[in-house]
Amino acid sequence: MRQQKVTVMDMGKRRRSTRSGLTGRQLVVAQAAVVGSLVAALFVRELPGIMRELRIYRMTGGLRAGHRYP
Repeated sequence: MRQQKVTVMDMGKRRRSTRSGLTGRQLVVAQAAVVGSLVAALFVRELPGIMRELRIYRMTGGLRAGHRYP
């Protein structure tokens, strides 16, 4: 192993490690991509039911129906 001289000037400097892997930012971006794809898949899967509910809502009068329908 090679010893490195540490001077007073170098004490406050950070050394970069030689580890390879994900940085924190890359990890957050990867997690956001996974969560976004899961939300998109859930939305696409539930879209027919949402459309059906909207159609029923429009047939019953929507906001104009007032107290006619419980």
